[in-house]
Amino acid sequence: MGTQVAEGGLPWRYDGSGGVALASPPKEVRDFDGTRYVLERAIRTDYALVRAAKGDRHGNLVFGKSARNFNPSPRWRAG
Repeated sequence: MGTQVAEGGLPWRYDGSGGVALASPPKEVRDFDGTRYVLERAIRTDYALVRAAKGDRHGNLVFGKSARNFNPSPRWRAG
């Protein structure tokens, strides 16, 4: 709150003489439970980079060195 990002006016594009040709608009501000927040639009992407130990063509991934807290496989049971 109270920053140039929230209030708008940051240069997005400059003209040929070094002046500001296009400035950013002000951000939306909302009040949640008595606290004011500056809202930012989400970034839309076409893909994501994910690092996994194994993956298949259906998108199932196995992550290496991750915790096995829920339903561990039989080979990890004490026994």
